[in-house]
Amino acid sequence: MKVTQVSDNQLDPLEEQLVGINAKTAPYPAARSWSGGRKRILGKGPFESYCYHVMSRTCGGEVFFDDVEKEALKRVLWRMADFCGVRLVTYCVMGNHFHALVEVPKREIWLERFAGPAGEEKLLEHLQVLYSKTYVGLLRTEFAEMRKLGMESLVQEKLEAIKKRFCDLSMYVKQVKERFSRWFNKRRERRGTLWMDRYKSVLVEGKGEPLHTMAAYIDLNPVRAGLVEDPKDYRWCGYAEAVSGVRRAQRGLSKVTGTPVDGWEKSGGAEAYRCLLFSSGVEVKDAQNENVVRQGVTAEAARKTLAEKGKLSPEEMVRLRVRYFSDGLVLGSKDFVEAVFTQNRDQFGPKRKAGARRISQSEQAMYSLRRLRLRAVE
Repeated sequence: MKVTQVSDNQLDPLEEQLVGINAKTAPYPAARSWSGGRKRILGKGPFESYCYHVMSRTCGGEVFFDDVEKEALKRVLWRMADFCGVRLVTYCVMGNHFHALVEVPKREIWLERFAGPAGEEKLLEHLQVLYSKTYVGLLRTEFAEMRKLGMESLVQEKLEAIKKRFCDLSMYVKQVKERFSRWFNKRRERRGTLWMDRYKSVLVEGKGEPLHTMAAYIDLNPVRAGLVEDPKDYRWCGYAEAVSGVRRAQRGLSKVTGTPVDGWEKSGGAEAYRCLLFSSGVEVKDAQNENVVRQGVTAEAARKTLAEKGKLSPEEMVRLRVRYFSDGLVLGSKDFVEAVFTQNRDQFGPKRKAGARRISQSEQAMYSLRRLRLRAVE
């Protein structure tokens, strides 16, 4: 049996194309800011966080992303959320635009993690979410040299400038679009602006029906566009990532369902959100009930999903875990997978002690050669 070799120094074809997106770099030169365009409505009240629906489209809607580019934009959305201190509740990357539901905490509350004597070091460690160890090391050296020269005030100015990049919706979207644009233009060998105007944003109440409506609207985009019949089958949306076992996506949607942050599976969050999607995403037909005037899930599919209380079968859950795997990986019994692993031991790293990984969603004992996540190479 042939097994695709994935050693410590070898990437699968998808990962090879995304090296530039995954890489940590030194800062890009700051782009000139622009103050024109539509006004922003921002939450400035007593709440600890505010939610926003963000949407941005390519120039004229005429530039379309292929699958690799959708994957790249998805990763930039997540990575910049981690860096900027915001929560990506859910998202959807379409052919020529993207949607994101973003929760932005109050900066002063979020920055408390960097308070105290160890705060500066924690801040510098946080920078490594986005920047290379080399760059962060140079920043430490720069601060040390400034302090030797009695320039503590300048050090604090630089630290404050870094902190201003956190918990800011405009900064988050700006960096997502700029970083993706650089990678995209290099890949396509193109120049010029990729995105049309500034992004659109809507302030959304962070609970109840408003949040339910907006999250469902975003995750149902591929269904409305006729790309899939079920949002779980569209790889580049928050719901598909959640049902495929990605914890960060599950935690985001747990806010929508009001379940504990890690309660997607154990507290019924998965079933509750699936029922929400199918009850609010039913297609609309004309007065004669003959022609579809607005695409969505069929009434029959909605009734079936609600009757099943949003549960997916174990077989379907397993399929959702393995659907994006690279060719050559192994599924089978524990003994079968271990035997294949032993026969191909030289193709795995020295730290790997065993080959079989149990698939928890399967009713019968089924194992895989790698953990079932969206990325085959971890």
